[in-house]
Amino acid sequence: MATKHSSIPTDYSSDWLEKLDGRTRLAQACRQRYAALTDDLGGHDHLSYQRRSLAKRAVWLEAVIETQEAALARGEDVDQGRMTQALNSLVGLFKTLGMDRKARDVSLGDYIGGRK
Repeated sequence: MATKHSSIPTDYSSDWLEKLDGRTRLAQACRQRYAALTDDLGGHDHLSYQRRSLAKRAVWLEAVIETQEAALARGEDVDQGRMTQALNSLVGLFKTLGMDRKARDVSLGDYIGGRK
């Protein structure tokens, strides 16, 4: 059985999101953000592997940055260079993925079925 984590891993791995304990607010927030990001890009099922991979990395970086921001708000020391590098990397991922929402192709049956 795989170990479930309650915090963002310090090193990225492709299965970090799946390894988060789904009962935690962190896991729920990260999964919601991944869904929102992929929805904005046209839907998870319509994205290439590459875009899904970049989207997962963007959500991880965003969580890492927010963890650093929370530490800073508590008065803890934060490596400003590392935080700046993470922010710049996140901006780069967002620019690569696209900053605008993309319409998703939906059939009339899908639309009607989703209105329950």
